[in-house]
Parts: sequence; C-alpha cells; structure tokens
Amino acid sequence: MKIGTDSVLLGSWCPIDNKPNSVLDIGTGTGILALMLAQRSKAEQIDAIEIDEDAYEQCVDNFEASPWKDRLFCFHAGLDEFIEEPEDEYDIIISNPPFYSEDNKTNDSQRDLARFQEALPFEDLIEAADLLLSENGIFAVIIPYKEEERFIDLCSKMELFPIKVTRVKGSYSTPIVRSLLAFKRYELSALNADELVIEINRHEYTDAYIHLTNAFYLKM
Repeated sequence: MKIGTDSVLLGSWCPIDNKPNSVLDIGTGTGILALMLAQRSKAEQIDAIEIDEDAYEQCVDNFEASPWKDRLFCFHAGLDEFIEEPEDEYDIIISNPPFYSEDNKTNDSQRDLARFQEALPFEDLIEAADLLLSENGIFAVIIPYKEEERFIDLCSKMELFPIKVTRVKGSYSTPIVRSLLAFKRYELSALNADELVIEINRHEYTDAYIHLTNAFYLKM
C-alpha cells in the first residue's frame, strides 16, 4: 500500500516530550509509523503489530533495510492475540486505525482489512492502550474529525485524557477532515486545540505542513 498523508501527519506530529524508551505501533501496515518514531526518538524498543501477512512481510523487509533495524520488531498478530499475555508497557502507543464505513467497501479484502473500522473497533484499540500504556505514556491517533467527540469520550471512560489536539484541513477553503489526538492518564485543566492546513494550492504546501513533515520527505 502507498504511504498516506494521514500516517505522515501522525508520525511527524506525535508528541515525544516524555522521551520514550519503548514504542508500540498498532496496525503498522508496512511499518511507516514505527520507522518515523525510530527516526525521531531514541527509544530502544520499537514494536509493531500487523495482522495481514503481506503487509507484515513488507514491514519486516522495511525494518531490516532501515538504519534502526536493531530497535525495530514486528509481530504478525491481531491485537486481541497480542494483549492476551502482555509482557511490556509502552511509553508511546501510536495508531492510524481503520475508519471507513460499510458503504466504502471494495472487492479488495486486504485493503478493506486495513481501512475499515470493524477490523479494529475504536473500543478495542482504546482498551489495549489502557492496558499497555506506561504511567507517563502517550497514546496518539489520527481519526476522522466527525469521530473526535466519540473517541475522546471513549478514552475518558478508560481515564485517558487529551493533552494535544490538532484538526486538519486539506486547504483553507475545505472543511476539517481529520483530528490528531494525543492522550495521557491525567487530565489537563485547560486544553488548547489548534488547526493545521496542508495545502495552499495543489502540491503547494503551507509553511506549517512543511515545518512539521519535511524531515520525512526526499523532496518538499
């Protein structure tokens, strides 16, 4: 699968001010978020989970070809299997979860598995984050803006509270389409959300988007 803008945004944006020693990427696909966190942080343990066999194999190849291969490991497993006997806690848990509806199904079962919410319900993802997150850990996701309120509410029931929110627009004239959300185990007295616009015109990127992501593009 091609690398999407959502993953580039999340991997660039995810807070790492807690100086993580361990990272977990849930539903890693071909490994993009784990690789970005390896580039951005000094975490010694960066684990990833991927259920699809072809994506898993690509992920392993990508990890092995990277400068950080000694810190990266991918599990070929579903999330339910991974959390049956948890051995570790993680300082960063990051996920670009599937969130397409039934109406968008295609005839490509692999692509559907990666893109549709029933493959990884938000409730299951949040429950796993609560189970596996370290005391000072950060849980970061990118989801549709229309799901933001529900996702925050689901997290609050697990006593995970937003510490950073960025809402994303494709251009200045288009509506908000994505929410970048980061959570911790404590609640802030005040939360300041901000907004990010990706493009001024087609392939003409805003200074904010360039500043956020240019460490990951060969040409920007």
